[in-house]
Amino acid sequence: MTDTSKPVLTGGCQCGAVRFGVKTAPTRVSICHCRMCQKASGAPFASFADITKTDLTWTKGRPSFFRSSSIAERGFCAACGTPLSFGRIDGDRIEIMTGTFDRPDCIVPTRQFGTESRLGWVVGISNLPSQTTQQNYGPEKMATIVSHQHPDHD
Repeated sequence: MTDTSKPVLTGGCQCGAVRFGVKTAPTRVSICHCRMCQKASGAPFASFADITKTDLTWTKGRPSFFRSSSIAERGFCAACGTPLSFGRIDGDRIEIMTGTFDRPDCIVPTRQFGTESRLGWVVGISNLPSQTTQQNYGPEKMATIVSHQHPDHD
C-alpha cells in the first residue's frame, strides 16, 4: 500500500508479530468445514475472507507457510502459531482467516463449503447455554488476568 492509501480492514496474529492491511472489502466470505480446514484451524470449521493478493499488504512481519496439499499453502505466525491464511499456490487470491481481522464482526460469511465434513452438532451451537467471559470467570478472577495478546489495532 502507498502512503496515500489507507487500508479498509486491518488485522494480525495473536502476538502482533504479523500484521496486515487490506485495501478493498473481501469479495467472498465463507466457512469451510472440510477436514483439512478443521485440522489447520484446530476448530470445527474455518472462516475465510477472499481477497486479491495485490489488495493485501503485510504491514509488520511476514507469515510462514505450510504447503497443506499439492495445490495450496496456509500462512501462520511462526512466533505464536496463529493461522492467518489459505491460498492456492498458483493463484492470484488469498483467503484471510476472519478471526484475525481487528473487526471480525464486519466480515460476515455468506456461504459454506466442505459440508461433507460438517460436524453434526455445529448447527445447534446458538441454542447452547452461554455466558460471557466475565460470567464464566467472575470479576475477581478477571481482575487478575493479564493479556499478552496484541490489541485489535496498530
